[in-house]
Amino acid sequence: MAELLTFGETMLRLTPPRGHRLSRVDQFDVHVGGAESNVAVGAANLGVETAWMSLLPDTELGERIAYALRGEGVEPLVTWTETGRVGTYYFERGGRPRGRDVVYDRTGAPIREATPETVAVDRVRNTDAFFTTGITPALSDRLVETTASLLETASDAGVTTAFDVNYREKLWSPAEARSTLADLFPAVDILFVAERDASDVLGIDGDAEAMARDLAAEYDFETVVVTRSDEGALALHGGEPTSCGTYPVDTVDPLGSGDAFASGFLAERLGGASISEAMAYGTATASLKRTVEGDMARVSRDEVRALVETGGGLDISR
Repeated sequence: MAELLTFGETMLRLTPPRGHRLSRVDQFDVHVGGAESNVAVGAANLGVETAWMSLLPDTELGERIAYALRGEGVEPLVTWTETGRVGTYYFERGGRPRGRDVVYDRTGAPIREATPETVAVDRVRNTDAFFTTGITPALSDRLVETTASLLETASDAGVTTAFDVNYREKLWSPAEARSTLADLFPAVDILFVAERDASDVLGIDGDAEAMARDLAAEYDFETVVVTRSDEGALALHGGEPTSCGTYPVDTVDPLGSGDAFASGFLAERLGGASISEAMAYGTATASLKRTVEGDMARVSRDEVRALVETGGGLDISR
């Protein structure tokens, strides 16, 4: 039985070489990425038994995704479909002042029509923690209903439920997101939210601690974790705030850093660690992920532990 089960869409990411324009490129690096599967991979690499639940087309590209997750130690609980396609997205990496851009091509992915009857709902009742994100209900009206049902199923079974707001402006408006998420929150135990999303999407004002307290009071979350980008994160649990900073990082690839944080935090909490320990491991996992190409936190528990214990990386490992 998996200790952590996640649910959501996973896509193929196509990335032009650094500095190249998407409209002019003739080659891509290919990675597998999706918020929920990224969390499963990160936790698996930290020693947690994990599974990822979704729908995929029964094609070579669908198998490419399942193959990648199996290779990272995640059990793919896939419902294979005869129709639909694997979604893709393109990540164009430009320096200042142009910046970075993401282009989605995900219409037609079978997960948009997922119902509780078409996924392994019994596994939701038989896991220690169930995780999904705001990206999933943003994909379709059907997935709003399915996400709500799965969260309620897990909660009713006594499973710890964790949810990352993970707002994507290319999928829905702040007003749409706020209305939908407010209906999902009563079934959520642990909430992850970026400070900007708490403000812009959920309409919560103040500093990170004030945001966490307001959210916990309004929705009765057991734990609220407010991430603050380069300024670290704050967790509120049992009315007590815990803060953590960040590590200096030479960033290779920033995508998936928030997912890596959630994976490190959840992995430690599932192992019985304190909130402060979970925050430290979440921060270290996110920092190390930024040194790796792709969306997934391909890091080891020993690396994470060493970073937590030393407070910094080593230049050379001999």
